[in-house]
Amino acid sequence: MITDPVADYLTRIRNSIMAKHKVVEISASNLKKAMTKILLEKGYILSYKFIDDNLQGKIKIALKYHPQTKVPAIKNITRISKPGLRKYVNHRKLPRVLNGLGIAILSTSQGVMTDKEARSKNIGGEVLCYVY
Repeated sequence: MITDPVADYLTRIRNSIMAKHKVVEISASNLKKAMTKILLEKGYILSYKFIDDNLQGKIKIALKYHPQTKVPAIKNITRISKPGLRKYVNHRKLPRVLNGLGIAILSTSQGVMTDKEARSKNIGGEVLCYVY
């Protein structure tokens, strides 16, 4: 049993990048699906596919690397809000990752979104992770 599914999701991606894998398979949830869509929109992964196995389901994520140098698109992916210590911010204190070069993924009352989207909508929420 996994006590923190988001940390497991991020760790599987991080370990797959360190091992230079092309594809990683992760158990699915609505939150993980929303985070995966954001990673694709922002160009951190190549593609993803939801597999329905009549249970929980799986997410297959194709990781993105530079064609010549094989450097991964995701340099660092860090969990911020943990089950023991949740990190909530209002719209005035939204984090800027690497001065705007990275993204922070937030869980808000209007769904999962990046820090830039939350800033434009003037809403805060729980900071799930930083990606750069």
